[in-house]
Amino acid sequence: MSTPQLPVGPADHPLVIKLAKTFRYVAFAEALSWLGLLIGMGFKYLADPGTEVGVQFFGPVHGAMFVLYVIVAIAAALHFRWSPAVAVVALLASIPPFATAVFEIWASRTGRLVRPADAAAAA
Repeated sequence: MSTPQLPVGPADHPLVIKLAKTFRYVAFAEALSWLGLLIGMGFKYLADPGTEVGVQFFGPVHGAMFVLYVIVAIAAALHFRWSPAVAVVALLASIPPFATAVFEIWASRTGRLVRPADAAAAA
């Protein structure tokens, strides 16, 4: 049984560029949704009297961004052929606040948002 793969193409193929950009945008959007949720929790628990408006708004937004990040991270792991360890770290990055942005910066700097064959051909 073979693992599903996204279409193979050069590093400048529109699908490759789009997936890398989508991963970047979703990673940072998930981190920003964490920020909104943390601010909302601050107003809920630290303000006197507390208000739940921020949590009621950012809770579902963050939940949706979390799910979207997991989906895009799995697609990126398959397409960019990340090792199982890198894929697990990408998924675990969705748990602590702002870790998705840190992972995306690391993945960009270490060439993990290009396919290995394309990186070798460019070198």
